[in-house]
Amino acid sequence: MIRYEHHYYGGTWQKPSTNDTIEVISSATEEAIGLVPRGSVDDVDRAVRAARHAFDTQWSLTTADERATWLEKLAGAMKARVPQVAEAISHEVGTAIGFATKVQVEFPLSMIALNGKFLREYTFEEELGNSLVIKEPIGVVGCITPWNYPLHQIVAKIAPALAAGCTVVLKPAELAPLSALMLADAAHEIGLPAGVLNVVCGSGRVVGEAIVGHPDVDAVSFTGSLTAGRRVASLAGEGIKKVTLELGGKSAFVVLDDAPFDKAIPAGVNNCMQNSGQTCSAWTRMLVPRARQAEVVDLAKAQLAKLTLGDPFDAKTRLGPLASANQRDTVLSYIEKGKSEGAELVAGGDRPRTMPKGFYVEPTIFADVDNRMEVAQEEIFGPVLTIIPYDTEADAIRLANDSIYGLAGGVWGGTPERALQVARRLRTGQVDVNGGRFNHLAPFGGYKKSGIGRELGPLALDEFFQLKAIQR
Repeated sequence: MIRYEHHYYGGTWQKPSTNDTIEVISSATEEAIGLVPRGSVDDVDRAVRAARHAFDTQWSLTTADERATWLEKLAGAMKARVPQVAEAISHEVGTAIGFATKVQVEFPLSMIALNGKFLREYTFEEELGNSLVIKEPIGVVGCITPWNYPLHQIVAKIAPALAAGCTVVLKPAELAPLSALMLADAAHEIGLPAGVLNVVCGSGRVVGEAIVGHPDVDAVSFTGSLTAGRRVASLAGEGIKKVTLELGGKSAFVVLDDAPFDKAIPAGVNNCMQNSGQTCSAWTRMLVPRARQAEVVDLAKAQLAKLTLGDPFDAKTRLGPLASANQRDTVLSYIEKGKSEGAELVAGGDRPRTMPKGFYVEPTIFADVDNRMEVAQEEIFGPVLTIIPYDTEADAIRLANDSIYGLAGGVWGGTPERALQVARRLRTGQVDVNGGRFNHLAPFGGYKKSGIGRELGPLALDEFFQLKAIQR
Protein backbone atom coordinates (compact mmCIF):
# COMPACT_ATOMS: atom_id res chain seq x y z
CA MET A 1 0.00 0.00 0.00
CA ILE A 2 1.38 3.37 -1.08
CA ARG A 3 0.27 6.07 1.35
CA TYR A 4 0.51 9.83 1.01
CA GLU A 5 -0.99 11.68 3.95
CA HIS A 6 -0.24 15.22 2.80
CA HIS A 7 -0.61 17.54 -0.17
CA TYR A 8 2.50 19.20 -1.55
CA TYR A 9 2.63 22.97 -1.79
CA GLY A 10 4.89 25.81 -0.71
CA GLY A 11 7.92 23.53 -0.96
CA THR A 12 6.84 21.09 1.74
CA TRP A 13 4.31 18.37 2.57
CA GLN A 14 1.25 20.04 4.06
CA LYS A 15 -1.43 18.58 6.32
CA PRO A 16 -4.81 18.46 4.55
CA SER A 17 -7.63 20.65 5.78
CA THR A 18 -9.92 17.59 6.13
CA ASN A 19 -9.51 13.92 6.97
CA ASP A 20 -11.10 12.73 3.72
CA THR A 21 -9.06 10.35 1.59
CA ILE A 22 -9.08 8.79 -1.88
CA GLU A 23 -8.53 5.05 -2.14
CA VAL A 24 -6.52 4.03 -5.20
CA ILE A 25 -7.73 0.72 -6.66
CA SER A 26 -5.74 -1.76 -8.73
CA SER A 27 -7.47 -2.28 -12.07
CA ALA A 28 -6.18 -5.87 -12.22
CA THR A 29 -6.98 -7.11 -8.70
CA GLU A 30 -9.73 -4.66 -7.63
CA GLU A 31 -7.85 -4.24 -4.33
CA ALA A 32 -6.68 -1.01 -2.74
CA ILE A 33 -3.03 -0.25 -3.54
CA GLY A 34 -2.82 3.37 -2.44
CA LEU A 35 -4.30 6.11 -0.29
CA VAL A 36 -4.02 9.87 -0.85
CA PRO A 37 -5.67 12.91 0.77
CA ARG A 38 -8.84 14.36 -0.73
CA GLY A 39 -8.34 18.07 -1.13
CA SER A 40 -10.72 20.93 -0.39
CA VAL A 41 -11.20 24.51 -1.54
CA ASP A 42 -9.02 25.61 1.41
CA ASP A 43 -6.17 23.36 0.26
CA VAL A 44 -6.39 24.83 -3.23
CA ASP A 45 -6.35 28.37 -1.89
CA ARG A 46 -3.18 27.70 0.12
CA ALA A 47 -1.50 26.05 -2.85
CA VAL A 48 -2.40 28.91 -5.19
CA ARG A 49 -1.14 31.48 -2.71
CA ALA A 50 2.17 29.59 -2.51
CA ALA A 51 2.36 29.50 -6.32
CA ARG A 52 1.57 33.22 -6.59
CA HIS A 53 4.26 34.15 -4.07
CA ALA A 54 6.84 31.98 -5.83
CA PHE A 55 5.96 33.47 -9.21
CA ASP A 56 6.04 37.08 -8.07
CA THR A 57 9.18 36.92 -5.97
CA GLN A 58 11.42 34.29 -7.57
CA TRP A 59 10.55 31.93 -10.42
CA SER A 60 9.51 34.52 -13.01
CA LEU A 61 12.78 36.36 -12.31
CA THR A 62 15.05 33.37 -13.01
CA THR A 63 17.02 33.05 -16.24
CA ALA A 64 16.16 30.54 -18.95
CA ASP A 65 19.39 28.69 -18.18
CA GLU A 66 18.52 28.43 -14.49
CA ARG A 67 15.06 27.01 -15.26
CA ALA A 68 16.52 24.56 -17.78
CA THR A 69 18.94 23.31 -15.14
CA TRP A 70 16.10 22.75 -12.66
CA LEU A 71 14.14 20.74 -15.26
CA GLU A 72 17.17 18.57 -15.97
CA LYS A 73 17.61 17.96 -12.24
CA LEU A 74 13.95 16.99 -11.93
CA ALA A 75 14.23 14.50 -14.80
CA GLY A 76 17.33 13.03 -13.19
CA ALA A 77 15.65 12.62 -9.81
CA MET A 78 12.70 10.85 -11.43
CA LYS A 79 14.91 8.33 -13.23
CA ALA A 80 15.59 6.50 -9.99
CA ARG A 81 11.83 6.18 -9.50
CA VAL A 82 11.02 4.63 -12.91
CA PRO A 83 10.20 1.10 -11.65
CA GLN A 84 8.08 2.43 -8.78
CA VAL A 85 6.14 4.85 -10.99
CA ALA A 86 5.59 2.27 -13.76
CA GLU A 87 4.26 -0.26 -11.25
CA ALA A 88 1.85 2.29 -9.80
CA ILE A 89 0.54 3.27 -13.26
CA SER A 90 0.11 -0.38 -14.27
CA HIS A 91 -2.07 -0.86 -11.21
CA GLU A 92 -4.02 2.37 -11.64
CA VAL A 93 -4.63 2.31 -15.40
CA GLY A 94 -4.14 -1.35 -16.33
CA THR A 95 -1.25 -0.60 -18.70
CA ALA A 96 1.01 -3.58 -19.45
CA ILE A 97 4.21 -3.10 -17.45
CA GLY A 98 6.53 -2.96 -20.47
CA PHE A 99 4.44 -0.27 -22.15
CA ALA A 100 4.05 1.53 -18.82
CA THR A 101 7.79 1.66 -18.31
CA LYS A 102 8.70 2.90 -21.79
CA VAL A 103 5.73 5.06 -22.75
CA GLN A 104 4.05 6.03 -19.49
CA VAL A 105 7.27 6.85 -17.58
CA GLU A 106 10.52 6.96 -19.57
CA PHE A 107 9.07 9.04 -22.41
CA PRO A 108 7.66 11.75 -20.10
CA LEU A 109 10.95 11.94 -18.24
CA SER A 110 12.79 12.55 -21.51
CA MET A 111 10.29 15.33 -22.22
CA ILE A 112 11.11 17.09 -18.94
CA ALA A 113 14.76 17.25 -19.92
CA LEU A 114 13.92 18.18 -23.53
CA ASN A 115 12.00 21.22 -22.33
CA GLY A 116 15.24 22.39 -20.80
CA LYS A 117 16.85 22.06 -24.22
CA PHE A 118 13.97 23.89 -25.90
CA LEU A 119 14.30 26.66 -23.34
CA ARG A 120 18.01 27.19 -23.98
CA GLU A 121 17.28 27.57 -27.71
CA TYR A 122 14.15 29.74 -27.34
CA THR A 123 13.90 33.31 -28.62
CA PHE A 124 12.23 35.51 -26.01
CA GLU A 125 12.62 38.88 -27.76
CA GLU A 126 12.12 40.02 -31.34
CA GLU A 127 12.47 43.38 -33.11
CA LEU A 128 9.45 44.29 -35.24
CA GLY A 129 9.87 47.75 -36.75
CA ASN A 130 10.29 50.15 -33.84
CA SER A 131 8.85 47.61 -31.37
CA LEU A 132 10.63 45.22 -29.08
CA VAL A 133 8.27 42.23 -28.65
CA ILE A 134 8.92 40.33 -25.45
CA LYS A 135 7.52 36.97 -24.34
CA GLU A 136 6.84 36.93 -20.59
CA PRO A 137 5.48 34.10 -18.39
CA ILE A 138 1.72 34.26 -18.02
CA GLY A 139 1.69 33.61 -14.25
CA VAL A 140 0.19 30.88 -12.09
CA VAL A 141 -1.04 27.94 -14.19
CA GLY A 142 -3.69 25.46 -13.03
CA CYS A 143 -3.11 22.01 -14.52
CA ILE A 144 -5.84 19.35 -14.43
CA THR A 145 -4.87 15.98 -15.83
CA PRO A 146 -6.57 12.68 -16.80
CA TRP A 147 -6.00 9.10 -15.67
CA ASN A 148 -5.15 7.29 -18.92
CA TYR A 149 -1.56 8.57 -19.29
CA PRO A 150 -1.15 10.14 -15.86
CA LEU A 151 2.53 11.12 -15.78
CA HIS A 152 2.70 11.84 -19.51
CA GLN A 153 -0.16 14.33 -19.32
CA ILE A 154 1.25 15.96 -16.21
CA VAL A 155 4.62 16.48 -17.88
CA ALA A 156 3.00 17.75 -21.10
CA LYS A 157 1.60 20.61 -19.02
CA ILE A 158 4.01 21.37 -16.22
CA ALA A 159 7.30 21.03 -18.14
CA PRO A 160 6.59 23.84 -20.65
CA ALA A 161 4.82 25.90 -17.98
CA LEU A 162 7.82 25.75 -15.64
CA ALA A 163 10.17 26.30 -18.56
CA ALA A 164 8.28 29.47 -19.49
CA GLY A 165 8.73 30.82 -15.95
CA CYS A 166 5.25 30.03 -14.66
CA THR A 167 4.43 28.32 -11.38
CA VAL A 168 1.96 25.43 -11.28
CA VAL A 169 -0.89 24.10 -9.17
CA LEU A 170 -1.60 20.54 -10.30
CA LYS A 171 -4.67 18.39 -9.71
CA PRO A 172 -4.04 14.82 -10.89
CA ALA A 173 -6.84 12.39 -11.74
CA GLU A 174 -8.62 10.73 -8.82
CA LEU A 175 -8.13 7.30 -10.39
CA ALA A 176 -4.37 7.73 -10.92
CA PRO A 177 -2.82 10.26 -8.53
CA LEU A 178 0.29 8.38 -7.39
CA SER A 179 2.74 9.45 -10.11
CA ALA A 180 1.95 13.12 -9.39
CA LEU A 181 2.93 12.71 -5.76
CA MET A 182 6.04 10.76 -6.74
CA LEU A 183 6.94 13.71 -8.97
CA ALA A 184 6.44 16.03 -5.99
CA ASP A 185 8.78 13.73 -4.03
CA ALA A 186 11.42 14.23 -6.70
CA ALA A 187 10.89 18.00 -6.78
CA HIS A 188 11.31 18.14 -3.00
CA GLU A 189 14.43 15.98 -3.18
CA ILE A 190 16.23 18.33 -5.58
CA GLY A 191 15.16 21.43 -3.64
CA LEU A 192 12.99 22.96 -6.36
CA PRO A 193 12.17 26.44 -5.05
CA ALA A 194 9.13 26.54 -2.75
CA GLY A 195 5.81 27.13 -4.50
CA VAL A 196 7.02 26.42 -8.03
CA LEU A 197 5.29 23.01 -8.22
CA ASN A 198 2.24 22.38 -6.04
CA VAL A 199 0.04 19.27 -5.98
CA VAL A 200 -3.46 18.95 -4.50
CA CYS A 201 -5.38 15.71 -5.02
CA GLY A 202 -9.16 15.58 -5.16
CA SER A 203 -12.22 15.64 -7.36
CA GLY A 204 -12.74 17.74 -10.42
CA ARG A 205 -15.96 19.13 -9.02
CA VAL A 206 -14.25 20.48 -5.88
CA VAL A 207 -10.50 20.81 -6.38
CA GLY A 208 -10.54 21.22 -10.15
CA GLU A 209 -13.22 23.91 -10.13
CA ALA A 210 -11.52 25.71 -7.24
CA ILE A 211 -8.30 25.88 -9.24
CA VAL A 212 -10.01 27.11 -12.41
CA GLY A 213 -12.06 29.72 -10.57
CA HIS A 214 -9.33 31.02 -8.28
CA PRO A 215 -8.63 34.71 -8.96
CA ASP A 216 -4.86 34.22 -8.64
CA VAL A 217 -4.73 31.51 -11.34
CA ASP A 218 -3.86 33.17 -14.64
CA ALA A 219 -4.18 30.24 -17.06
CA VAL A 220 -5.60 26.72 -17.09
CA SER A 221 -4.43 23.63 -18.96
CA PHE A 222 -6.96 20.79 -18.93
CA THR A 223 -7.16 17.34 -20.48
CA GLY A 224 -10.33 15.28 -20.14
CA SER A 225 -13.82 14.78 -21.48
CA LEU A 226 -15.71 17.17 -23.70
CA THR A 227 -18.34 17.71 -20.99
CA ALA A 228 -15.74 18.58 -18.36
CA GLY A 229 -13.87 20.74 -20.86
CA ARG A 230 -16.97 22.83 -21.47
CA ARG A 231 -17.27 23.37 -17.71
CA VAL A 232 -13.61 24.35 -17.39
CA ALA A 233 -13.87 26.78 -20.31
CA SER A 234 -17.01 28.33 -18.84
CA LEU A 235 -15.46 28.87 -15.39
CA ALA A 236 -12.22 30.16 -16.86
CA GLY A 237 -14.17 32.51 -19.12
CA GLU A 238 -15.69 34.21 -16.10
CA GLY A 239 -12.19 35.19 -15.04
CA ILE A 240 -10.96 35.89 -18.61
CA LYS A 241 -8.22 33.29 -18.20
CA LYS A 242 -6.26 31.70 -21.00
CA VAL A 243 -7.33 28.06 -21.48
CA THR A 244 -5.66 25.11 -23.16
CA LEU A 245 -7.99 22.15 -23.68
CA GLU A 246 -7.35 18.63 -24.96
CA LEU A 247 -10.72 16.90 -25.08
CA GLY A 248 -10.32 13.61 -26.85
CA GLY A 249 -11.08 12.27 -30.27
CA LYS A 250 -12.60 9.70 -32.58
CA SER A 251 -9.72 9.40 -35.00
CA ALA A 252 -10.01 7.90 -38.47
CA PHE A 253 -7.45 5.65 -40.16
CA VAL A 254 -7.96 5.83 -43.93
CA VAL A 255 -6.66 2.76 -45.78
CA LEU A 256 -6.52 3.61 -49.47
CA ASP A 257 -7.23 0.99 -52.11
CA ASP A 258 -3.58 0.74 -53.21
CA ALA A 259 -2.16 0.42 -49.68
CA PRO A 260 -0.22 -2.69 -48.58
CA PHE A 261 -3.02 -4.18 -46.49
CA ASP A 262 -0.71 -6.71 -44.83
CA LYS A 263 1.13 -3.80 -43.20
CA ALA A 264 -1.60 -1.20 -42.86
CA ILE A 265 -4.30 -3.26 -41.16
CA PRO A 266 -2.09 -4.67 -38.34
CA ALA A 267 -0.73 -1.18 -37.75
CA GLY A 268 -4.26 0.18 -37.46
CA VAL A 269 -5.31 -2.53 -35.01
CA ASN A 270 -2.23 -1.93 -32.85
CA ASN A 271 -2.87 1.79 -32.77
CA CYS A 272 -6.51 1.39 -31.79
CA MET A 273 -5.76 -1.08 -29.00
CA GLN A 274 -2.81 0.79 -27.49
CA ASN A 275 -3.19 1.09 -23.70
CA SER A 276 -6.31 -1.11 -24.05
CA GLY A 277 -7.95 1.59 -26.14
CA GLN A 278 -7.57 4.17 -23.38
CA THR A 279 -5.85 6.62 -25.71
CA CYS A 280 -7.47 9.85 -26.87
CA SER A 281 -5.65 9.81 -30.22
CA ALA A 282 -6.37 6.13 -31.00
CA TRP A 283 -7.49 5.27 -34.55
CA THR A 284 -10.85 3.85 -33.52
CA ARG A 285 -12.43 4.25 -36.98
CA MET A 286 -10.78 2.21 -39.73
CA LEU A 287 -12.02 3.34 -43.15
CA VAL A 288 -11.51 0.70 -45.84
CA PRO A 289 -12.59 0.08 -49.45
CA ARG A 290 -16.00 -1.58 -49.40
CA ALA A 291 -14.95 -4.28 -51.88
CA ARG A 292 -12.11 -5.40 -49.59
CA GLN A 293 -13.86 -5.27 -46.22
CA ALA A 294 -13.90 -9.07 -45.79
CA GLU A 295 -10.13 -9.19 -46.37
CA VAL A 296 -9.65 -6.39 -43.83
CA VAL A 297 -11.71 -8.25 -41.22
CA ASP A 298 -9.57 -11.38 -41.59
CA LEU A 299 -6.34 -9.39 -41.25
CA ALA A 300 -7.67 -7.41 -38.28
CA LYS A 301 -8.81 -10.54 -36.43
CA ALA A 302 -5.45 -12.20 -37.05
CA GLN A 303 -3.61 -9.21 -35.59
CA LEU A 304 -5.97 -8.97 -32.63
CA ALA A 305 -5.22 -12.58 -31.75
CA LYS A 306 -1.56 -11.60 -31.27
CA LEU A 307 -2.41 -8.99 -28.62
CA THR A 308 -2.49 -11.07 -25.46
CA LEU A 309 -5.03 -9.92 -22.88
CA GLY A 310 -3.96 -10.56 -19.31
CA ASP A 311 -2.26 -9.53 -16.10
CA PRO A 312 -0.48 -6.21 -16.75
CA PHE A 313 2.54 -7.48 -14.80
CA ASP A 314 3.00 -10.55 -17.02
CA ALA A 315 5.71 -9.85 -19.60
CA LYS A 316 3.62 -11.57 -22.31
CA THR A 317 0.64 -9.27 -21.83
CA ARG A 318 -0.05 -6.62 -24.47
CA LEU A 319 -3.50 -5.55 -23.27
CA GLY A 320 -4.41 -5.16 -19.61
CA PRO A 321 -7.67 -4.25 -17.89
CA LEU A 322 -9.42 -0.91 -18.08
CA ALA A 323 -8.84 1.64 -15.35
CA SER A 324 -12.05 1.23 -13.36
CA ALA A 325 -15.28 -0.68 -13.02
CA ASN A 326 -17.13 2.35 -14.33
CA GLN A 327 -14.95 2.51 -17.44
CA ARG A 328 -15.39 -1.22 -18.05
CA ASP A 329 -19.16 -0.91 -17.76
CA THR A 330 -19.22 2.13 -20.05
CA VAL A 331 -17.28 0.28 -22.74
CA LEU A 332 -19.52 -2.79 -22.44
CA SER A 333 -22.58 -0.58 -22.80
CA TYR A 334 -21.17 0.85 -26.04
CA ILE A 335 -20.53 -2.67 -27.33
CA GLU A 336 -24.17 -3.56 -26.65
CA LYS A 337 -25.20 -0.36 -28.41
CA GLY A 338 -23.12 -1.33 -31.44
CA LYS A 339 -24.89 -4.69 -31.60
CA SER A 340 -28.30 -3.07 -31.34
CA GLU A 341 -27.42 -0.51 -34.03
CA GLY A 342 -26.72 -3.33 -36.48
CA ALA A 343 -22.93 -3.31 -36.61
CA GLU A 344 -21.43 -6.75 -37.26
CA LEU A 345 -19.53 -8.05 -34.23
CA VAL A 346 -16.57 -10.01 -35.61
CA ALA A 347 -14.35 -10.32 -32.51
CA GLY A 348 -14.64 -9.95 -28.73
CA GLY A 349 -17.63 -8.18 -27.32
CA ASP A 350 -17.78 -9.27 -23.68
CA ARG A 351 -15.92 -9.67 -20.41
CA PRO A 352 -13.36 -12.51 -20.56
CA ARG A 353 -14.66 -15.54 -18.68
CA THR A 354 -11.17 -16.58 -17.57
CA MET A 355 -10.63 -13.40 -15.53
CA PRO A 356 -13.09 -13.19 -12.63
CA LYS A 357 -11.25 -10.22 -11.11
CA GLY A 358 -10.08 -7.04 -12.76
CA PHE A 359 -11.80 -4.55 -15.05
CA TYR A 360 -11.22 -6.50 -18.26
CA VAL A 361 -13.02 -6.20 -21.59
CA GLU A 362 -12.25 -8.42 -24.57
CA PRO A 363 -10.67 -6.49 -27.45
CA THR A 364 -13.55 -5.99 -29.85
CA ILE A 365 -14.01 -5.39 -33.57
CA PHE A 366 -17.17 -4.28 -35.34
CA ALA A 367 -17.42 -4.43 -39.14
CA ASP A 368 -19.86 -2.97 -41.65
CA VAL A 369 -20.28 0.07 -39.40
CA ASP A 370 -22.26 3.08 -40.55
CA ASN A 371 -20.44 6.28 -39.61
CA ARG A 372 -23.67 7.66 -38.17
CA MET A 373 -23.79 4.95 -35.47
CA GLU A 374 -22.93 5.93 -31.90
CA VAL A 375 -20.01 3.49 -31.87
CA ALA A 376 -18.55 5.44 -34.81
CA GLN A 377 -19.25 8.91 -33.42
CA GLU A 378 -18.70 8.77 -29.66
CA GLU A 379 -15.41 8.30 -27.85
CA ILE A 380 -15.64 4.85 -26.25
CA PHE A 381 -12.19 4.89 -24.62
CA GLY A 382 -11.76 1.15 -24.65
CA PRO A 383 -10.51 -1.66 -26.91
CA VAL A 384 -13.17 -1.26 -29.59
CA LEU A 385 -12.38 -0.90 -33.31
CA THR A 386 -15.03 0.05 -35.86
CA ILE A 387 -14.43 -0.89 -39.51
CA ILE A 388 -16.28 1.49 -41.83
CA PRO A 389 -16.49 0.77 -45.58
CA TYR A 390 -16.21 3.55 -48.17
CA ASP A 391 -16.77 3.65 -51.95
CA THR A 392 -14.37 6.32 -53.26
CA GLU A 393 -11.42 8.35 -52.02
CA ALA A 394 -13.64 11.42 -51.74
CA ASP A 395 -16.11 9.35 -49.73
CA ALA A 396 -13.31 8.25 -47.37
CA ILE A 397 -12.25 11.85 -46.75
CA ARG A 398 -15.84 12.90 -46.12
CA LEU A 399 -16.34 10.09 -43.61
CA ALA A 400 -13.04 10.78 -41.87
CA ASN A 401 -14.06 14.43 -41.38
CA ASP A 402 -17.62 13.55 -40.36
CA SER A 403 -16.95 13.83 -36.62
CA ILE A 404 -17.22 16.48 -33.94
CA TYR A 405 -13.60 15.62 -33.08
CA GLY A 406 -10.34 16.24 -34.89
CA LEU A 407 -7.42 15.14 -32.73
CA ALA A 408 -5.43 12.62 -34.77
CA GLY A 409 -5.63 10.17 -37.63
CA GLY A 410 -3.75 8.11 -40.13
CA VAL A 411 -3.57 7.49 -43.86
CA TRP A 412 -1.91 4.57 -45.63
CA GLY A 413 -1.59 4.58 -49.38
CA GLY A 414 0.38 2.88 -52.11
CA THR A 415 2.68 5.89 -52.36
CA PRO A 416 3.64 8.54 -49.79
CA GLU A 417 2.56 11.23 -52.24
CA ARG A 418 -1.01 9.96 -52.52
CA ALA A 419 -1.28 9.38 -48.77
CA LEU A 420 0.01 12.89 -48.10
CA GLN A 421 -2.59 14.38 -50.46
CA VAL A 422 -5.35 12.74 -48.42
CA ALA A 423 -3.70 13.66 -45.10
CA ARG A 424 -3.76 17.33 -46.06
CA ARG A 425 -7.54 17.14 -46.44
CA LEU A 426 -8.23 15.68 -42.99
CA ARG A 427 -9.49 18.17 -40.41
CA THR A 428 -7.37 16.95 -37.53
CA GLY A 429 -4.38 18.07 -35.48
CA GLN A 430 -2.04 15.19 -36.30
CA VAL A 431 -1.93 12.66 -39.15
CA ASP A 432 0.49 9.74 -39.53
CA VAL A 433 1.25 8.81 -43.13
CA ASN A 434 2.23 5.26 -44.13
CA GLY A 435 3.22 4.29 -40.61
CA GLY A 436 4.97 7.54 -39.68
CA ARG A 437 6.17 7.36 -36.08
CA PHE A 438 4.99 9.58 -33.24
CA ASN A 439 7.19 12.68 -33.05
CA HIS A 440 7.69 14.19 -29.60
CA LEU A 441 8.87 17.45 -31.17
CA ALA A 442 5.58 18.02 -33.01
CA PRO A 443 2.73 20.00 -31.43
CA PHE A 444 -0.14 17.82 -30.19
CA GLY A 445 -3.74 19.03 -30.09
CA GLY A 446 -6.93 19.06 -32.04
CA TYR A 447 -9.39 20.73 -34.35
CA LYS A 448 -13.08 21.21 -33.61
CA LYS A 449 -14.25 19.80 -30.26
CA SER A 450 -10.95 18.04 -29.65
CA GLY A 451 -9.73 21.20 -27.99
CA ILE A 452 -7.88 24.50 -28.01
CA GLY A 453 -4.11 24.97 -28.04
CA ARG A 454 -1.19 22.58 -28.35
CA GLU A 455 1.07 20.47 -26.13
CA LEU A 456 4.49 18.84 -26.63
CA GLY A 457 7.56 20.06 -28.46
CA PRO A 458 9.07 23.55 -28.45
CA LEU A 459 5.84 25.18 -29.67
CA ALA A 460 4.11 24.14 -26.42
CA LEU A 461 5.99 26.88 -24.56
CA ASP A 462 3.95 29.48 -26.45
CA GLU A 463 0.83 28.47 -24.48
CA PHE A 464 2.39 29.89 -21.31
CA PHE A 465 3.60 33.31 -22.47
CA GLN A 466 2.10 36.78 -22.66
CA LEU A 467 3.30 39.13 -25.41
CA LYS A 468 4.47 42.65 -24.58
CA ALA A 469 5.32 45.22 -27.27
CA ILE A 470 7.62 48.08 -26.31
CA GLN A 471 7.78 50.91 -28.86
CA ARG A 472 11.05 52.83 -29.11
